[in-house]
Amino acid sequence: MKTKKIPLRKCTGCGEMKPKKELIRVVKAPDVKDENGEIISAGEISLDFTGKKSGRGAYVCHSLECLRLARKARRLERTFSAQIPEEIYNSMEAELISEGND
Repeated sequence: MKTKKIPLRKCTGCGEMKPKKELIRVVKAPDVKDENGEIISAGEISLDFTGKKSGRGAYVCHSLECLRLARKARRLERTFSAQIPEEIYNSMEAELISEGND
């Protein structure tokens, strides 16, 4: 019988390759555009605990420390090619804490 391949993803905080199910996806929703193709509003950045939201994704360990490392090195901003306000980082940290991690 064939062994099932486990998808691996890299944590943007610590840089370790881990199974996808052990990581939290940070997602930037697609930008909303008008009929002329001009951006009306930028996509929202949030944590995706299910891994099913649409948009560009990056992965972080279930550790608050990894999220802080990614924040300090601005790795998420580079991944999404967008500025991320402090309020969004603070809300992501609060969500991680409420999920019961560190």
